[in-house]
Amino acid sequence: MSSSSLSDPVDGSAAPPRGKLKIFLGYAAGVGKTFKMLQEAQERRRQGADVVVGYFEPHGRADTIAQLEGLECMPRRILEYRGSKFEEMDVDAILARHPQVAVVDEFPHTNVPGCQRTKRWEDVLVLLDAAIDVYTTMNVQHLESLNDQIHQITGIRVRETVPDWVVQQAGEVVMVDLTPRALLNRLERGVVYKPEKARQAKENFFKESTLVALRELALRQTAYEVEQRHGMVHAGEPGSAAAPRVARGNETLLVYLTADPSAAALIRRAKRAADFFHAECWAVAISPGPGLEAVPEPARQVLEKHLNFARNLHLETRLLEGPDPALELVRFARDHGVTQIYLSRGHARASLPFGQALLRPDFIREVVRLARDVEVTIVAERKPPPAA
Repeated sequence: MSSSSLSDPVDGSAAPPRGKLKIFLGYAAGVGKTFKMLQEAQERRRQGADVVVGYFEPHGRADTIAQLEGLECMPRRILEYRGSKFEEMDVDAILARHPQVAVVDEFPHTNVPGCQRTKRWEDVLVLLDAAIDVYTTMNVQHLESLNDQIHQITGIRVRETVPDWVVQQAGEVVMVDLTPRALLNRLERGVVYKPEKARQAKENFFKESTLVALRELALRQTAYEVEQRHGMVHAGEPGSAAAPRVARGNETLLVYLTADPSAAALIRRAKRAADFFHAECWAVAISPGPGLEAVPEPARQVLEKHLNFARNLHLETRLLEGPDPALELVRFARDHGVTQIYLSRGHARASLPFGQALLRPDFIREVVRLARDVEVTIVAERKPPPAA
């Protein structure tokens, strides 16, 4: 097991006291994220820091459990849901205890209904706001902007995701690495999962080809984070290892949202590019009349969902009004200094967000014609590999 680390530069700006977030990043269960996190927590304790374990998931791994020795473990909240009892992190207890460092396993976890917040990463933000440092763990497949790539690689849609802007708040990200072959050896020895679960895992994420692809993605993501923190940007596809290094400033991106299912992938792609280029990014939908009320159901619900998704990823959103989507889109782009418009191939299909026939047979071609001074990026729909 090896690890590499990267840290934020200190900008010297005045800010209210806030805890520091440290993320231990891997590409699959069993690479050693929690083990490494507890090792570093023990080191902080030896240095005199007040450290508690806010939440720890042992998964029956004896070597990881042994790393708890001497660390104070906070009691968990017990909640009942649909006749069963669940254990969740007790955020209020940690706040009352107010340690210097809280160890919180499984950053992307979804809390059981009845908790004050939906996601564990939201709980962590509360601890950080209380000036408590947090050590936490996650795998690269839980990063929101990579959701479509993970689906394409594995054929599995990851439902528990962490927004990129949350990960970007980390003062340090530690890549915990293990070769796929070594990880599979651990799986076969029963170190990662019990035999029955191990057999199931081999049929899903733990195929060697899948692990190789996920590991490459995790390493690429780490390199991307390094470049972000050192102000270096590559041209071309964000995160690509071979792209030449150039500076791109004053970029403004625009993503066009419709009720097409491909809109979620389009938002992720545009957001990732915007982060990469340190660019402003707009997400725009178009209604035939005032407000979303002018959009008939069921398209209205889907469109509202996509707008909310864009807001959750910290994109600026606007709802425009007009009978000609191509014209309204390009007009908005010019008014706001947009340098790149992101469209999905789905926009070429004969439908508008409000369910009417397109006024022109080729919407994408019309946008390109009107926006001669703006780069138009057509995003292909990524599909998962065929079942074996």
